[in-house]
Amino acid sequence: MSGKRLQPRKEPQQVRGELTRQRILAAAARVFAELGYAAGTTNRIAERARVSIGSLYQYYPNKDAILVALAARHLDAGAETLRRHRETAGPPETLYGALRELVHVAVQNHLDDPQLLRVLADQAPRSAELLEQVARYEEERVASVRELLERSPETRVSNVDMAARIVVNTVELLVHKLIAGPEPLDLPAFEDELTAMLTRYATAGSERSSGLGRPVG
Repeated sequence: MSGKRLQPRKEPQQVRGELTRQRILAAAARVFAELGYAAGTTNRIAERARVSIGSLYQYYPNKDAILVALAARHLDAGAETLRRHRETAGPPETLYGALRELVHVAVQNHLDDPQLLRVLADQAPRSAELLEQVARYEEERVASVRELLERSPETRVSNVDMAARIVVNTVELLVHKLIAGPEPLDLPAFEDELTAMLTRYATAGSERSSGLGRPVG
C-alpha cells in the first residue's frame, strides 16, 4: 500500500482543528471496536464524530490512515506510561518484583479497549513511519529491561541483551494475544504466571548454559 495513503492529510494548526481530529480518532476507535474494521467505514466514523465526511477527509484520506493514527496513538500512550513508571517507581527489592511491575504496566496499558486492540493487532496497515515508531518503542523497553537485569544480583542469563529482548517480546506478544482474545482473562493470575515464567528464565540461565544444574543463589 502506498505510504501516502497511510498519512494524515494535514496536521491541525489551531486548537479547534486538533479537537476535531481527536473527535475523529475517538469516533473511529469506537466504530472499529463495535463493528470491526470491514464495517467501520469513513461515513460511519464521520457520523459518530458528528463531522461531515468532507471534514474527515481534510484530515485523513481513508480509514487505513485513521487506523494507522490509532496504532501510533496506542504506541505513544505505552511509551509515556513506561516513562512515567520509570520516573516514579521505587527500586524493587527482588527481580520478581521488578518483572511483576513490568508485566503489570504492560497489562494496564492494554485494558482500555480490548476490541480495538484486536483490530489494531490484526488489521492495522504497517506504514514505514509506524514501523519506525514500533522499533523505537521496543528499543526503549529493551534498554529498560537490560538495565534491570544488569542491576539485579539474581540475574543468571549469560547474554543480558538477548534476554532483555526475549522478555520484552514475550510480554508484548502474550499481553496482546490474551487481553485481545475472545475469552475473559483472570488478570491477577495471568500477571502472576507470566512473571513467574520470566523470573525462572532470568534466574536459571547459568544452569541452562552449563548443563550443570547448579542451584541459584
